[in-house]
Amino acid sequence: MPGAETVRLAVIVERRESGHPWQAHAWLPVEVRPAVAESGAWRLLAEGPDCRRYHAATLPLELFPGEAEAYRINLTSAEPVVYVILRRGEAGEGPEVEPFVITVSADEVQEYLDAGDDIVEGVAMPPAVRAWVEEFVARHHKEAPFEKRARRRWSEATAGRHEGVGISRLGRGAKESKPKGSQP
Repeated sequence: MPGAETVRLAVIVERRESGHPWQAHAWLPVEVRPAVAESGAWRLLAEGPDCRRYHAATLPLELFPGEAEAYRINLTSAEPVVYVILRRGEAGEGPEVEPFVITVSADEVQEYLDAGDDIVEGVAMPPAVRAWVEEFVARHHKEAPFEKRARRRWSEATAGRHEGVGISRLGRGAKESKPKGSQP
């Protein structure tokens, strides 16, 4: 798409023991970093008593000029985030979750939240990524002027649409129907 820009980010996820009787552990994205090299395989970065941190994938963060308003809203929030969407893997094949997409558009993320099948979390936006997004928004955001729509008067808007509806239809001037076989 013309005007689109891309940067690759490393996605860091954490597997935490939950202590919940129905779920032994939970997967959460915890960080994104500017990628220095491509890495296809999961790599263990740190291990603690009840959690493990992995470099799970390197994904493209794509910015599109038409989405500049959504990026601007993210940047003006108290803490701008990069949204990470994790998809559950196939049972028994590979990792339990896979990073699927990353974005800085809350509009795009809402579609994944509505579906309800994915793990969607926001992680802190690194300063270098924030500077890049701010510069992109400065170049592509166009403030849309507010346009109040002209409203028609109720009588003009509904003239002729309600003929034969309502009380006039229920008794005044309407033929009364009688059941077949009844006496006049």
